Amino acid sequence: MTTSILIADDQPMIRSAYGMILGAQPDMEVVASVADGSTAVREARRLRPDVCVLDIRMPGLDGLEATRLLAGPQATDPLKVLISTTFDLDEYVYRALRHGACGFLLKDGSPALLVEAVRAVAADTALISPTVTVRLLRHMTDAAGRTGDGRRGRAGTGPVPPGSTLTARELDVVRLVARGRTNEEVAAELHVSLSTVKTHVGSVQRKLATRNRVEIAAWAWENGVCAGGDETDGTHSGRT
Repeated sequence: MTTSILIADDQPMIRSAYGMILGAQPDMEVVASVADGSTAVREARRLRPDVCVLDIRMPGLDGLEATRLLAGPQATDPLKVLISTTFDLDEYVYRALRHGACGFLLKDGSPALLVEAVRAVAADTALISPTVTVRLLRHMTDAAGRTGDGRRGRAGTGPVPPGSTLTARELDVVRLVARGRTNEEVAAELHVSLSTVKTHVGSVQRKLATRNRVEIAAWAWENGVCAGGDETDGTHSGRT
């Protein structure tokens, strides 16, 4: 099965490099390469690509607003968005999380990481750049505590469903997802089958009304599910 990809970045060199790397993969096809957010939204809605790779800072409509329109809480039939950025702890990246981004890819990463990230987004099997994403989630949780926002679900977009709705095993899965583990790594750590992990993840998403793994992770960090746990160091899945 071929993964269709839209690339949006205002730098021609980045668009060209991403296009060559991804287009060279036998299981991927770049269906659009655009320079701004407005065109990205228009083409994404027309083409319905499997993955949208969006830069944050673009002229006119930026990647944050494009992400909100394509993947946010109000989006009809939301698309999967992978944010490509040079900023690993920038305030803009926090907003991208809130707007429904599936994960983050730093532009100084390797070509292999780009390919792996797109595949992970398409399959919804892992957080992207887990070291970055988990650090962002921890920062967001700390910031909410400092400002008195309290704990919230859906990455801060709605009420928190009762934690008791999750079974003990589902909570185990949530903790590992929130620390950046892939489905395969969760299965290995819990000594269960891969299909069992997928079933648990699907059940968690239904119970918490989350759209992707980032929102599951955000729910976990913001509600203290990961308290006392280790933070991923990026060595578990080979992503940094």
